[in-house]
Amino acid sequence: MIEISDMYKVYKMGDNIINALSGVNLKINRHEFVAIIGPSGSGKSTLMNMLGCLDTPTSGTYILDGHEVSKLRDDELAEIRNKKIGFIFQQFNLLQKLTALENVELPLIYQGMPAKERQKRATEALESVGLGERVHHRPNELSGGQMQRVAIARALATNPQIILADEPTGALDSKTGVEVLQMLKDVNDRGNTIILITHDNNIAMQAKRIVRIHDGEITEDREVG
Repeated sequence: MIEISDMYKVYKMGDNIINALSGVNLKINRHEFVAIIGPSGSGKSTLMNMLGCLDTPTSGTYILDGHEVSKLRDDELAEIRNKKIGFIFQQFNLLQKLTALENVELPLIYQGMPAKERQKRATEALESVGLGERVHHRPNELSGGQMQRVAIARALATNPQIILADEPTGALDSKTGVEVLQMLKDVNDRGNTIILITHDNNIAMQAKRIVRIHDGEITEDREVG
């Protein structure tokens, strides 16, 4: 499903050249649950941006679902993000003035989905994460765990092939973090590909495969268990 070949990402900062990614090769199959782990500055966030079509590489290729996407225009990348990838962020990225239902509807609005259908889809997504009774609550009326559940529902609403979760438990207490990780496992069991970005070994061990990155290079790629 995902195939990255000889990928480099080079940034110029004044007279300095920074190799954020240095010849990365990575394959991820459908239905996998993969954790990409590395410390700050390792290149994991840059790799996440490539996988999520949020940025393009300096060189190398990225084949997603059979299509080369590394050289697409911004509008083409935006369409792929909207249709194929669901994002979950550490700080939830919910709009405070909107209800849970309205937050989950947002990506469906961008798809041009009719109001009745998107309300039904968003409601079903919230029910699937146990928030059927919180659809009309705003973020300031929800706990951190509930806000992350809204974010998961928003990611699921478009029926994406890939869920890209960036430190999804980083802003949560340990008990709620365990619940969110279990929810991601359940989503994976239902067929979605999960890519989890983390700096925490304990979190990474909850995945089925660990890809370790350091100084822009993959240093380990192994199955868990």
